[in-house]
Amino acid sequence: MEYQTRDYPLFSVCGLNCGLCPRYHTNGSSKCPGCAGEGFSNKHPLCGVLSCCQRKGLEYCISCDEYPCIKYDGADAKDSFITHKNQFADIEKVKRIGYESYKNELNAKIGILEELLKNYDDGRRKGGYCLAVNLFDIRDISTVMGQIADAVEPQASIKTKAATAVRLIQAMADEKGIILRLRK
Repeated sequence: MEYQTRDYPLFSVCGLNCGLCPRYHTNGSSKCPGCAGEGFSNKHPLCGVLSCCQRKGLEYCISCDEYPCIKYDGADAKDSFITHKNQFADIEKVKRIGYESYKNELNAKIGILEELLKNYDDGRRKGGYCLAVNLFDIRDISTVMGQIADAVEPQASIKTKAATAVRLIQAMADEKGIILRLRK
């Protein structure tokens, strides 16, 4: 099926934060453009949720009178490349604060993720950083970024920078009771 390209593919019709997915931040043939982003049909030729939304002329499932429908049964029980743990909470947050405010927050989180990947990734951290930024509240991940900046010497090796970032992210996860692991 050919999908109509969406203006903001970084937040999916079903409530996933595509802009925080490792596949979105990959270079090469496995890069995903986000939900109905340019070239999405080539990567994901079948998505029942997106097909349903586009058939009904909806930007997001939460605009549908039938939401949540049977397509959501078990949707948050396991993860794919991206965590589904906050899928329903994020949808509720959109309802509470509005699309534009949520997009602004997601864009801020994407910026934080990009900073982590650029400055603190030793080649093995992308999935973990994507997961942490997705699961943490914006205030908490911003706090951790401040802690990382304070703790890391600019001339430190990338391995040392990554180890410090991971240690501080894990400390925040422990404090908040967040498990930084995808569920398969």
